[in-house]
Amino acid sequence: MKIAVLSPVAWRTPPRHYGPWEQMASNVAEGLVKNRFDVTLFATGDSVTAGTLDAVIYRSYEEDRTQDAKVVECLHISNLMEKASEFDLIHNHFDFLPLTYSRLIKTPIITTIHGFSSQKIIAVFKKYNTTSHYVSISNSDRSPELNYLATVYNGLNTENFPFIDEPEDYLLFFGRIHPDKGTSEAISIAKQSNKKLIIAGIIQDENYFKECVEPFLCDEIVFIGHAEPDKRKELLGKAAALLHPINFNEPFGLSVAEAMLCGTPVIAFNRGSMPELIKHEYSGFLVNDIGEAVNAVTAIKTINRCDCMNWATENFSQEKMVSDYIKAYKQIL
Repeated sequence: MKIAVLSPVAWRTPPRHYGPWEQMASNVAEGLVKNRFDVTLFATGDSVTAGTLDAVIYRSYEEDRTQDAKVVECLHISNLMEKASEFDLIHNHFDFLPLTYSRLIKTPIITTIHGFSSQKIIAVFKKYNTTSHYVSISNSDRSPELNYLATVYNGLNTENFPFIDEPEDYLLFFGRIHPDKGTSEAISIAKQSNKKLIIAGIIQDENYFKECVEPFLCDEIVFIGHAEPDKRKELLGKAAALLHPINFNEPFGLSVAEAMLCGTPVIAFNRGSMPELIKHEYSGFLVNDIGEAVNAVTAIKTINRCDCMNWATENFSQEKMVSDYIKAYKQIL
């Protein structure tokens, strides 16, 4: 079976630091190659894959700002669609734009919906509802207006997140520095718990960082910027807990699964997909506010880190994800 995997071109595939959609496109492509599928990854030219790489854009537009994002995306998507007849199936990780080609080609398209940037884009998904195949990354992120083939949880290469049984005495915030992600709330939780907090991630909202994060930085509240893969797994594995006090209904949350794979429990606000990712009082704690999060910090040691790792491995491994996608492919074909 010949599969085309269409990745975004905002970042390299897999990303050097940030780029969750690109990371999942990579994990799917590499997992399919391991299962002996003939895979072509459509991504930036500097991307890395064990399959065949097809690219018309060398560097991502976030890393090379001299490029026009819309132009780059147009060239990238059309490159695949003009070669669609060469493949049995196209796996789209590029959101709604590729759907506009779907009725012009014979090759079926399966689209992983990684979240809705706006309710306005649902109109495009609705237009192709009866002729496309949609997969959600959590049950909580489904739109009642769309038909879904399956829910497939994001899957990670477990070898990249080694288990650490004896953590250090710090809390970790790992994610975009943005009000949605709750960096400010994480600072409040750490301060009220009298715990050191390490903050890692790209600054996505400069004003928020300057007003709500930077004034509180000190020896006990440390900002280190984005973390490369080796630093990422070290931070996640050695943390006593990951703080995830989100202020939006997050579709998935990769750092949550990554932390649990290392054995690190997660304290998260009970929104979006969190009840699907975290088994309350087993792999972490689902809380409703800062006060409950502070109480959860005192209960961290009641979580068995081995149980935490096993839960994440059973539900959020690359092998599990790829197996579920192969089942979806067979339903389509």
